[in-house]
Amino acid sequence: MVKAAVLGAAGGIGQPLSLLLKTCSLVHELALYDVVNTPGVAADLSHIATPAVTTGYLPADDGLQKALEGCDIVVIPAGLPRKPGMTRDELFNKNAGIVSALITGVAKWCPKAYVLIISNPVNSTVPIAAEVLKAHKVFDARKLFGVTSLDVVRASTFTAEIVGEKDPRKLTIPVVGGHSGDTIVPLLSQTTPPVSIPEDKVAGLVNRIQFGGDEVVKAKDGAGSATLSMAFAGYRFAEAVLKAHSGETGIVEPTFIYLPGVPGGAEVLKQVGGLEYFAVPVELGPGGAVKATNPLIAASEAEKKLLEVAIAGLKGNIAKGVEFVQASSAKL
Repeated sequence: MVKAAVLGAAGGIGQPLSLLLKTCSLVHELALYDVVNTPGVAADLSHIATPAVTTGYLPADDGLQKALEGCDIVVIPAGLPRKPGMTRDELFNKNAGIVSALITGVAKWCPKAYVLIISNPVNSTVPIAAEVLKAHKVFDARKLFGVTSLDVVRASTFTAEIVGEKDPRKLTIPVVGGHSGDTIVPLLSQTTPPVSIPEDKVAGLVNRIQFGGDEVVKAKDGAGSATLSMAFAGYRFAEAVLKAHSGETGIVEPTFIYLPGVPGGAEVLKQVGGLEYFAVPVELGPGGAVKATNPLIAASEAEKKLLEVAIAGLKGNIAKGVEFVQASSAKL
């Protein structure tokens, strides 16, 4: 029996993500938590004819504790969305406190659960989550994931458009680095099966993968950011974790992880200037991350230049997250 929780379940990402999890045959109990509207969202979803029993909780009456107790997997899309002209990094001060509080709840009430961080900026919120879990002495790097699947989904979708592939799902493209702007590095040279991208299209394709979120923000004209595609990508990664948890083998997904705590991570760490957090393809198993793979050694010269830019950006993002928790450690 698997219990899943969505923290931030009433939001633009949280609602469609909760809908997808309600339809997942691997989920038997679905707990929804947010500061508003979760009982209504849960009631709505409970009418759907699938086995997962759905409940909704608010902060009152120990709602967070009730949502998290007994959880096997916690997905966190909670936080404020980007507005036009706002970068993910600008969201930091607003969302850092939200993530810290929610992860404190995880540390107290379901410390062994898989934790999937969607809340932006992921490059900083994952280090925040790790530091909070460390402070509570329950940190397991194999079970903490920054969800970068939307970058992977965009990479396959946008590449398929250029090469004429009707089904983007047939293309596998490793996307490494982080989850914002030029910290996102699609390794197009390692697309499986191999594709031929016109040379004059590569730079534009890379830029679109890196800044696809801006495309959605602009198109929504102030009404939101990438919520539906992010919900799809978040569910894709959650389903992969649950399939691996159930014993399915051979599952590999790129994700933003704490390299020193994952087998194979040390090799990647040496290549990224000592960065402790980096997104690489990770093999998943019943205990979470089984092995981090290292596609960086086969990067093209152009991709190595992109990696240099990504590494420089990630250093500041990661430090910001760690420093936030250290500055507020007395509150943990």
